[in-house]
Amino acid sequence: MSSDRASRLLSRLENRLDAAAILIGDAVSDGYAADATARGARPVAVLRPRDTQDVSAILSAANELGQPIVVQGGRTGLSGSSRPLQGEISISLERMNGIEALDVAAQTMIVKAGTPLQVVQQAASDVGLFFGVDIGARGTATVGGNIATNAGGIRVLRYGMYRAQVMGLEAVLPDGTILSSLKGLPKDNSGYDLNPLFIGTEGTIGVVTRACLKLHPKPQIERNAFIAMPSLKAAQDLLARLRVELSGLLSAFEAIFPDVYEGTVDYMGIRPPVEKGAGMYAMVEIHGQAPDQDNERFEAALAAALEDGLATDVVLSNSLREFNGLWGIRDGINDYLFGNGVTIGFDISVPLSRMQEFLDRAALAVDEIDPDARTYIFGHLGDGNLHYCMFSHHEKKVAEAIFSGIEAVGGGVSAEHGIGTDKVKYLKYARSEAEIATMRRLKTAFDPNYILNRGRVFEAPVSVQQAERA
Repeated sequence: MSSDRASRLLSRLENRLDAAAILIGDAVSDGYAADATARGARPVAVLRPRDTQDVSAILSAANELGQPIVVQGGRTGLSGSSRPLQGEISISLERMNGIEALDVAAQTMIVKAGTPLQVVQQAASDVGLFFGVDIGARGTATVGGNIATNAGGIRVLRYGMYRAQVMGLEAVLPDGTILSSLKGLPKDNSGYDLNPLFIGTEGTIGVVTRACLKLHPKPQIERNAFIAMPSLKAAQDLLARLRVELSGLLSAFEAIFPDVYEGTVDYMGIRPPVEKGAGMYAMVEIHGQAPDQDNERFEAALAAALEDGLATDVVLSNSLREFNGLWGIRDGINDYLFGNGVTIGFDISVPLSRMQEFLDRAALAVDEIDPDARTYIFGHLGDGNLHYCMFSHHEKKVAEAIFSGIEAVGGGVSAEHGIGTDKVKYLKYARSEAEIATMRRLKTAFDPNYILNRGRVFEAPVSVQQAERA
């Protein structure tokens, strides 16, 4: 045991939690020390609560003792929110797994925080409904972590970020107080709505334990197309057109820059669905409820794009196999990039009107820092989210250049992956001093002892750091 404080916490909890809830020593596997991008410190212990009351007991005791806690779900994060720091004890919500209620008439579902996203998707599908968020880590990423980071993914264009799917929450504050609001009412202005406080705040002010999620009618038609276009400008113009012509149908518009598209299809060993050598590519998807009419609208809109020169080549899926095949190219990008030695990834949001300006500025800055750098770009063009990935030996200098460029065009340093510990020093490029100071005031109000996910989003106050070292 690494500290007397941690030992005292575990002693208090021994008679409160069941035997399977406390892991120490060799029982703490390597997986608890890492997220999807890096390894952190091994947690002093891992606590695995069964329910909200267990979480409350853990946090209440930890708060009294001043023991730092890190909250973990599926550990698929990309910014260090759930990656342990030295001296922390982990609360893993992996045992708080399952769907508690599903109301088909209200189109809502109450689910425990440790439930994987894919379980939610399947449960909704089984009753003819649909959950609007999808991400690559769907089989492992959990509802609690998705809420804490306000997950985005591939269908934000149609269904919105994760916050748009949350009808109610149950959460535990750092002092053990339980807040429960799971009614799922579409309209409820009965005083302050506290639920948004826990969405996208990365576990810094409370631990989400249950959620009431919004569901949607299951699409009667899902169809996609791969499109080659002359330029980014053409892609932006096509997006603007499709927002109008396919209003109510357009569910995804994924941009893939030429070197990424060509490299991915070569890496996968497949025949390119559309011509190589174009200036830009996109994977476009629709969700609809009237297959005949929706197909006709989709095909007509893409035919018009070809005729008007916004597209130079188009292939539409005509079967589930083809639909999955086109998505497979988009999903295969990460395998290609990791296989090609990409070591740096920036998850940025850029105003569509200034995207080319940002790209030009960034390319110039990166070339001055590292002429040998290789850059690969793809992302969710419909919501301005680019994944700007690189191979370079000058990560810190490149990061400063990229985030300075983001500041210049009024963008965001994290579109959907959060700040965590990795981007703390870059938050200033997207938020003002007043905004960050207000975030700190909120954190201090809920967690005055800074026990919960300390050092995520912003650094702990100097007084807390000094007290920890004393």
